[in-house]
Parts: sequence; structure tokens; C-alpha cells
Amino acid sequence: MNGSDSRQPLSDGTETRFSSWTPVTNKACNQQLFQERTTLILHWFDLWTDRQRKEFICRLLRRCSKTQLKFTSDCLAESVPITRTDFTAVLPRFLSLYIMSFLSPRDVCAAAQVCWHWRFLAEQDCLWSPKCIRLGWFLPYSPSDHEYGAWKRHYVACTASLDILTAREAADVYGTLNESLTAPEEQEDRWREHKIRQTIREKIAEHKQAALRTRRAWLNTSKLGTSSIHKPLSLTAALVQLGEKCRLENSRVSSVEIREPWLDLRMSNTLESTCATSVVKTMSSLFCKPVKSSYCPLPHFLLVSSKVPGYELLLAAVQVSVVVLPYDSQGMTLEALLSLAEGVIRGRMMQSLGILVAGSTDELTLTDGLRITEKTVLTPCVREFWEKLCGWVVPASDGGSLNIFVPLASSVAGMDLMRKLSVLTGLNVRAPTGICTGSYQHILSEWSGSGEFPPLVYLHESLLLSWCRQAEGIEEACKELRKHLGPRLDFMCQEIRGRILGLFLWDHIKMPVISLKSEVMQCLVRGLVALMNETPDDPLDFLGHFLLRSSVNSGVKNIDPFPSSESPEGLLSDADRRSAVCKELLNSEKTYVRHLQAVATVFYTPLRAALDSNRAIISSANLITLFCPLLDILEANNVFLKELTERWEEWAPLQCVGDVCVKFCTKLRVYTNFFNNYSTTLRTIDKCREMLPVFRTFLKRHDRTVATRMLSLQELFLTPSARVEEYVTLLQALTLHTPPEHPDYTHLSSALNSLMTYRGFIHKLKKSLDRDLRIMEAQSTIQSCPNLLEGSRYLITTQDVALLSCLNGDIASSLRMYEHVSDLGMFLFNDALVLTEKSVSNVPFCLAVNTTHTFLASVALHCLNLTEITDTKYVRNAFQLESPKRQWICATDREEDKIRLLCALHSAMSAAITRN
Repeated sequence: MNGSDSRQPLSDGTETRFSSWTPVTNKACNQQLFQERTTLILHWFDLWTDRQRKEFICRLLRRCSKTQLKFTSDCLAESVPITRTDFTAVLPRFLSLYIMSFLSPRDVCAAAQVCWHWRFLAEQDCLWSPKCIRLGWFLPYSPSDHEYGAWKRHYVACTASLDILTAREAADVYGTLNESLTAPEEQEDRWREHKIRQTIREKIAEHKQAALRTRRAWLNTSKLGTSSIHKPLSLTAALVQLGEKCRLENSRVSSVEIREPWLDLRMSNTLESTCATSVVKTMSSLFCKPVKSSYCPLPHFLLVSSKVPGYELLLAAVQVSVVVLPYDSQGMTLEALLSLAEGVIRGRMMQSLGILVAGSTDELTLTDGLRITEKTVLTPCVREFWEKLCGWVVPASDGGSLNIFVPLASSVAGMDLMRKLSVLTGLNVRAPTGICTGSYQHILSEWSGSGEFPPLVYLHESLLLSWCRQAEGIEEACKELRKHLGPRLDFMCQEIRGRILGLFLWDHIKMPVISLKSEVMQCLVRGLVALMNETPDDPLDFLGHFLLRSSVNSGVKNIDPFPSSESPEGLLSDADRRSAVCKELLNSEKTYVRHLQAVATVFYTPLRAALDSNRAIISSANLITLFCPLLDILEANNVFLKELTERWEEWAPLQCVGDVCVKFCTKLRVYTNFFNNYSTTLRTIDKCREMLPVFRTFLKRHDRTVATRMLSLQELFLTPSARVEEYVTLLQALTLHTPPEHPDYTHLSSALNSLMTYRGFIHKLKKSLDRDLRIMEAQSTIQSCPNLLEGSRYLITTQDVALLSCLNGDIASSLRMYEHVSDLGMFLFNDALVLTEKSVSNVPFCLAVNTTHTFLASVALHCLNLTEITDTKYVRNAFQLESPKRQWICATDREEDKIRLLCALHSAMSAAITRN
């Protein structure tokens, strides 16, 4: 604004209303413009959302001076008055202690439970020493200057050790039953007690007055100089010596007649000698003793990967004494994970370290694409990660341990990995033996080593049991909840309850078998008829007694429907462990074959019968495509189950099952045929359900019934892949507990190698399908995006960032200011970085938002330059991306996101440069 502008007349309000020019000299115009602009800003403020209003208020307060902020605080105090406050935080400390001195010991202890500050005040010696002295309880030692809470502990100890004698017991000890004291003796006792208390009160008052006259600034703990050669005594020490001398004098009084002048002289000398040196103590040493740190157990540290199914339930089950770090394994690197752990631990020492990640019997999967095995654990980056992470754990001599929630102790390779980790970290490494099959129940099996059961150290028992039994189903529910959040919540809850009920009925009740028992149905019918004729008050009780009488009269044996399985914790020798593993192999094989038979009896047999009777539900070609590979698997496993059953019936320490497993491995081609056509099978089911209403009705009638364990046809098709994983786990446990000289060792090793090779083939299929699926999801998310599904490309990670613009790039980097231009989305692939423009729109009458991504640019990683921007007071978590033609300055909301993204970018760029 120049001088000529200020002399121009104000022509019209509409011309200056939206102008930045302000007439300084013309006060009337200035006030008019101020009112108009204030009205306009308030109108905008009324139209803004709550988040926008809060952001505007924060920006406005940052521009205010201290006097303006003080005025704002006073206005807020008038409009929102403070009705409650902690008096200990407002009053000086000596006044707070003076108020607490009127409380009884029980009330002081109750006040100590309010907060740490109240506990610090409630345990001061100036509160407890008068209470102890009033009862004649003197400290038997002189506490040091830095000792805290000595008088309170002495009061508690004296109260806990009080000896209570009845009148007759007191008479036996002291001979005073029904004997009253003479008047002179009683008067002498009262006078002596009164004199002692009066002298103590006077000397305490003198000590306080002297301390107030000589004390320095408030809360100054420095000691005043003194000309005395001896170290000055505090009030506590003086009272201790006083108590000792009083007890000594009382002991003399009991044997010698005491006269008043002598007592006065002795007590005066005692108090003068003890309190003369205590005057030089300051008030701060009386009220502000340092807190002595009491013993507190060290916390435990738990890493939880997002690859663990249903990890949200595990986070709710974490114990109070556990520091937990959930992290996203997608796009995570060891450097970023170590940085996150360092931020959570904050330099504290941990009692133990728990690793709850995905893995198998011979490997750990901390991050995507990084498998830690006995061969890769000593690579430089992995070795550095374990050394730094376990450096926060106390040594093994102090109970430090590394607990891995992966069944490494059930295989030879896993045991080698545990030994290398133990040597590398210096900790006791423990892992489950993993002989339990089904979901994540291997965590509940026996753990290697000795000591407390690790899962219960980190997690609550009830939630852990629920998660272990239903981890896979919970993960499916969580996936849907993460995507749709609310709309499908009720449906998913009903589905989970149905699966739990189906699991119970399948494992224990065996409803399909019971329904075929005609005598059971007849007994129930008779009970219901008797119930209708009798009309008792408690129908359930009457029906239960009727069925019990019927079972007794018919001689039915009382069979426990829930047989207790033998716990592996009592197993000691390798032979017993080998027997337990073989038993688990047989029982799990029976369950697996029941699943396959359910597919044949519930789905294939009715569809085949309908086709043969010229009332086909689906065509013959589709029927063969859907069920023939699975029926071949059923045939092979029936033979395998029969041979296992025969071996178990003749079980002995030298019995062999390895040859049976080797024979079964020769039939794995039926599994290969199934997995190669698995995608085609699922597409065929979807196609037939969409195009054939009668097939849709058929599935609706037979899916999720008790006969199928509350599982659908697609879920039953998942059982072969899960069973291959269980085969590897069980054979590894068998090999581990089979001595090398055992005749079955060679066959077991051969079968294990074949199954591990086959498991690797399945993992490759899953990984390939998962990568393609993620790329297709990213393709559908980004609008106007070119084809992303090319060659061996796969998605590493995604991240939302803010696009910044530098307003003054010609000054020092620490003084540069940045403006938030727009929001971007980053899709990092192994060969390129795709940038999208992110836009968010709110849904009316709902809290949900719609997020869309529009393609902006794609940069090859070998042509990309990455520069990290140092944090300043103007920008945080920022970095710069530069391509041959453009550059972007971006920033993340959290430091953790920046660390994870930059580590993934560096790794992907290095790999891309190496390939090119």
C-alpha cells in the first residue's frame, strides 16, 4: 500500500468489501470495513464443518500474541468456569501436607491410591512420624537423607505385629489381673507420659521455627553450611535418637525411683543435644525427600504382524504388562521395523521378547518377501536386526527370553534356527512343538525349554483360546470388516457363531450319526409324549429325568461325549512324543477324510443322481470339472487312512509309518491336478450359480449345514491346501522325535522332503495368485490407469501423501515454508512408482467417505531420485521425488509411514538398478 492509495476517497462499499485495502486514517471507514469483513468471516464460519472450524481456530490462535492469548484464556474461564481442581496442584506443598496431617492413617493410605503425586505426599515422613511417636513407636535406626517412607513402613510393621493379650493372659505375664494401681502410681504414670509428649511437641515446634528462619528458596535441596564439626541431624534422626533415649530412661525408671527434678534435667539435656544439630536442616529436606524407586517388574515386548489371521482380536487380548507393536508387514523392511520398535520401547529394558508372526516349522516371515531360515539368519541385515532388537532385553541370567509363536521346535531345521538365534542374541529361545493341528492351536502345545507358559505371559487365556480355535474364520470376518466396516457386521457375526456351533456339533455331537439312531429318536418321542401327558412345572427337568431312567433301564452305557485328550505336557521320552504325533496324524487324517466325504455325499452324490435321472442340475462336464479332482484325492486318502489305522492298532516303539507316507507321496499327482484346476473350479461354481437358478437353490439348501461343519462348498475346497501344511508339520515332528538309528527314520526323511518340495510348489501358486489379485485391485482403484499386469510385476506397498509446494526455495532449507497443494496416492511396484491424485468426498447423512484415485504419472524406479528433507518447524516427514522431467515434494502424516515408505523405496530402487 503506497501513500496515494490512502488519500483516495471511499467510493462504494461493494468496491472495498472484498478488498485487502484498509483506510487507516479514516476511522469511520476503517470501522465500517472491519464490521463488514467480520460479518463475512462469521458467515463463512457458520458454513464450515466442525473440523474446518477447529483448524481455523488453531491457526488464529497461533497468530495471537501472549496478551491476546491471556485475554482468550480469561474469556474461556468466564464462559466455562473451572468447578473442580486438585488442591495439591494449586496450594504450596507444605499446605497440602498440613491438610493431610489431619487425616487418620487409614484415610492417608486411601489418599495414596488417588495418583502418583498424592502417593508421594501421603508417604512423607512428616505425616507418619507424629503418628508413630504418639503411639511410642520409634525407628530402631537412623534413616539416611535419601531414604523415603521409612516412618510409614515402620507404622505398618508395628501395626501388623501387635500382640493382643486377653486379660487372663496378661495376668499370667504381668500379674496385674484385677489389681488396680494405687493413686500415686497411676498419677506418676500419667504425669510421665504427659511430660514426654509435651517435651517432644515443644522441640518439634522449635525445630520448625528455626528451619523457617534459616531456609533458602522454596524447594531448594542444598544444605546450609554449619560451623559444627559433626553432620547436622534431620528432624527424623533427632526423633529416632530421642525415642532411643526415652526407652532407655523408661527402662531405668522401672527399676529406680525417679524424682521430678531429675527427670526434667535428663529430658532437657536429651532434647537439647538431639535438636541442637537439627536446626540447621532446611524446610526442603523436611518436605521434599527424593522418592526411593520401589521394585517394579520389567515389561514384556510383543511384535504382532498383520499377516497373522485376526490379529485385531490378539491386540484386545494383550496383558497390561506387555508393550505391543502391531505392524503392517506389507512393504515393511527390517530397518523400518527396528525404527518402529525403538520408538515404542523408548530406551527401556524388557523382560522378554515375543514374536507373533506368520511362518512354518522351519522359517519366520517378519516382512513380505523376507523368510528367516537357518541359512539366512546370519546374513548381515538380518543379524544386525536381531542383535539390535534383542539388545533391549535383559540377559538370560536375569530371565531374558525370546519367545517365537511359530512351531520351530517341531522340526530339525527349526531347532537349528533356534540354536543360531540363541547364540546370536544370548537369550533363551523358546517355541511351540506344534504337534497340534488345526488353525493356530500349535501355540497351545508344549513349548521347548522350561519356565512359565509364554502365551499366557503376553495374552489373556480366554481370548487366546478363542483366537487359536477360530483364527482362520476370524481373519475372513476381519477382512470383510476392514473393507466394508459396518454394513456386513451383523451378517459376519452370525456366520462366525454358525461356524462355532458347527465346529462343536461336528467334533462332539455328531448329529448325522445321531439322526440315524432309531432307538434315540424313539426314546425322545416317548419322552415328549410323557411330557404332554404329565404337564410338570419344570418340563426340562422332567424330560432329563425321563431320558436318564430310559437309559438306565435299557442298559445304555454312560459315555462321556467330551473325551479328554492326552495332554502332551506329561510326555517325556522321544518314544512317547512319537506316539503322540502319530496319534495326532491319525486323528487329523480322520477329520480331513470326513471333510472330503462330506463333499462327496452332500454335493456330488445328489448332483450325480439328478444327472442320471434326466433332471440335471448342472451339466456332466461341469460336474466332472468340479468334483473329479477332489474325488481322486478322497480315494488316495482313504487308502492312506486305512493303512495308518492298521499300523496304529499294532503300535509299538519300533512300528514304522514312514513307508506308508512314502507310498502316499507317490500319489501327490492327484493333488497337483486339483491345484492346477483350482481357479477353474471356483470360476465354474460362480458361473453355474449365476446362470442356473436350480444350482443356486441347491447350494443354498446344502451350504453351511451340520453335515458340512457349517462350511460352504468353496470353503471345503480349501481343505487340501491346509492339509498339506499339516502333513509337513506332523512329519517334521515325527522326524524330530525319531532317532537316526530307528528303521523308520529313512522313510520319514524321504517323505518329509517330498512334502516340503510340494509345499513350496503350493506357496508359489498362492504367491502368484495373490500378486495378480493385488495388482488387479490397484488397477480397479485407479481411474484412467494404463495396464499394470505386465510380466513379473507385483505391488510392494501403497501410501497416501500430501503434495507440497515450496514458497521460497532460494533461502536456507531450515527456513523454507511449504504449502499443501493436494493429496497424492503412491503405488510402489517392483519396477515402477505410480502416482495418483487422491480425492475424498463425504457421503450425505453418513460418516463414510468415498476415496478415488486418478492416474497422474508413472516413473521407472531406476530413473527415480529420492531426497529426504530434514524436519523443521515448518515441515515434517517430507521428502522429494525427482524424475527426469518432474519433481514432487511429498510428506506423510506420521513418521512411521515415512520410515516404512522410504525404506521400501530404497530397497526397490536398488533392486531395479541392479536388474538394469
